[in-house]
Amino acid sequence: MEDFEKKVSIKDSMEIEQENSNCSKSNEILNLLRKFLEIQQRRAQAYSKLKTGFSEYMKSGGELAYQQLCSEITVEFNDCSKQVLEMESLFLNPDYCRVDLAELLRAIQTQEKQKLHLVLKKAGRPSERLVNHENCSFKKPMEHECVHLQEITEAAGTEEAEANAEYDNALKEAIRGVQDAVTAINEHLEEVRYEIAALETE
Repeated sequence: MEDFEKKVSIKDSMEIEQENSNCSKSNEILNLLRKFLEIQQRRAQAYSKLKTGFSEYMKSGGELAYQQLCSEITVEFNDCSKQVLEMESLFLNPDYCRVDLAELLRAIQTQEKQKLHLVLKKAGRPSERLVNHENCSFKKPMEHECVHLQEITEAAGTEEAEANAEYDNALKEAIRGVQDAVTAINEHLEEVRYEIAALETE
């Protein structure tokens, strides 16, 4: 009878250790998924900053400030991607063995990459930028000879109209692509939120 009690006691303590280990892993997974949602929030803020910066650039033509902003945004997106790749790797690790979550993060990364590519593809027409009159000559106050004026020929007008139409079509395509990517990302994020809710109830 003593042997049986020892075996039962050993088995009980092994089960308790296994439950504690599973609980610990669930908490780690939960924390990783929450951190992932924070990274997605950083991405959203970076997109907002980029959109605002691009609007300012189109109004003012401040190329240097816009290039600086693009550099900062690139660093931010690279950092976000690096962190998500590390999480993906952890989920593939035998300690976690959550291939489903690794694949989910990979799908979001792919859509984020596509979205960023399409957002950056959307650029303003050169004709929409403000004209800088620093190089114009001023004969009298409030009168100047603008170096930007050119004789508009029918060929030049047609060429610009074709370029604008091509731009409009590319822009519409890019906007549709961004909308599709955002929809896919949001669907995947909903799956992450469901997983978090399931882990919280365990």
